[in-house]
Amino acid sequence: MALKRRNRVEPEFSLAAMIDVIFLLLMFFMLTSNMVTPNALNLQLPSSTSKTLASPALSVSVRKEGTYYIEKTAVTEANLENSLRARLRAMGEDPAKTVITVNAEVGAPIEYVVTILDIANRLKLKTILATNPKADTN
Repeated sequence: MALKRRNRVEPEFSLAAMIDVIFLLLMFFMLTSNMVTPNALNLQLPSSTSKTLASPALSVSVRKEGTYYIEKTAVTEANLENSLRARLRAMGEDPAKTVITVNAEVGAPIEYVVTILDIANRLKLKTILATNPKADTN
């Protein structure tokens, strides 16, 4: 006696549930990626047509050849962070309220400026990147 099954099960895959899950994951990652802030440098860039409003406590400069200066004292790159920390300690300044000016010579590689900004970020200092005022062409 050969009995045939009337209900045949055909294997099929529904993408509707998977699309919903992917959409929810996409929304989750889009929302949380805005909440995660990278370890960015906190820069206050003055406009080159106006004067700086904050009075800087210290000035850190770098020349094209890689010579660093705190005020007018030359320091090496390896000793820059320790020298800056010692200068702040001697001044008795609160690092969270201290503003330093970063002066970069024209043509100085950006790596030198980023080194100064990275050290200032680690010391929790506010920074201002000094610029020359533009000539008025009116």
